[in-house]
Amino acid sequence: MDQKLEQTGSSSVDVHELNDRIHQQSAFIDLLTMELNKALVGQKHMVERLLIGLLTQGHVLLEGVPGLAKTLAIKSLASAINARFSRIQFTPDLLPADVIGTMIYNPQEHQFQVRRGPIFANFILADEINRAPAKVQSALLEAMQEKQVTIGDSTHKLEEPFLVLATQNPIEQEGTYSLPEAQVDRFLLKVVISYPKKEEEMLIIRQNLNPAGYPKINPVVSTKDILNGRQLVREVYMDEKIEKYILDIVFATRFPEEYRLAKLKPLIAYGGSPRASISLAHAAKAYAFIKRRGYVIPEDIRAVCHDVLRHRIGLTYEAEAENVTAEQIINEILNVVEVP
Repeated sequence: MDQKLEQTGSSSVDVHELNDRIHQQSAFIDLLTMELNKALVGQKHMVERLLIGLLTQGHVLLEGVPGLAKTLAIKSLASAINARFSRIQFTPDLLPADVIGTMIYNPQEHQFQVRRGPIFANFILADEINRAPAKVQSALLEAMQEKQVTIGDSTHKLEEPFLVLATQNPIEQEGTYSLPEAQVDRFLLKVVISYPKKEEEMLIIRQNLNPAGYPKINPVVSTKDILNGRQLVREVYMDEKIEKYILDIVFATRFPEEYRLAKLKPLIAYGGSPRASISLAHAAKAYAFIKRRGYVIPEDIRAVCHDVLRHRIGLTYEAEAENVTAEQIINEILNVVEVP
């Protein structure tokens, strides 16, 4: 790699200097990972994806059956960062005021005052998010997209870092509401959590039976470290060839016939939006940062591609009838699109 590389829209970048600087200043990621591993056995994929969301201001949707440590992972992350944490258990009778807050009349002062809801925290665990009705989803959508909430006639900014980490159970259908496409698209990543391996589950059993109790997560990173890390992630170098690779992948979800994938055309109802391209670039930069690297390589794109795109590809009835999944479509695209 040449020492000086030209980055589109900016002056030349000294990649070696940038790489050394990011390698030194990303050390807090190792601290954070080590602390999380005290409570979490296995689930390396989930931990990395939570860190990507943290470093890119991107919300994360975790999908998996109960008991796979989704809630534990999010609570542990908040504990390790010394940040304010709120858990909202979503139910069909939840109201927007239960999430964002409401106006309360103060009889002593003869005026209404704002009582803030649990959304005013750094980390929001939206547990079983698909159980909430549409009004609650729209209130949460404003917070996720605009980083603000509206109570009465006033708007309140949310404190950075602000991250919504939502969970949903794919098995239960009764008493659930499908998330609107506009809201699903606001999640940077949709991470599907799988069962642990047999040896990992053995460690989980032993950890839970330990007479000393569950390991305590200590704050090892400050919110300032996270905000500095976010700025560094934006500086990670992405070559124009990598940008074109991202565009080819996303455009293949929209126009598969132009990429020798005509067989996918009847299976895809709609492809990824421009937000998919942006999210893929952000996630790849954060993944490179986690790997202590100052530049993005094609393997970074492929590593995060499924989590970025699986909830952004709409499947037709024909695809569902043939049991074709978004994962299979992404695999086909990655196998065909030329790697730079």
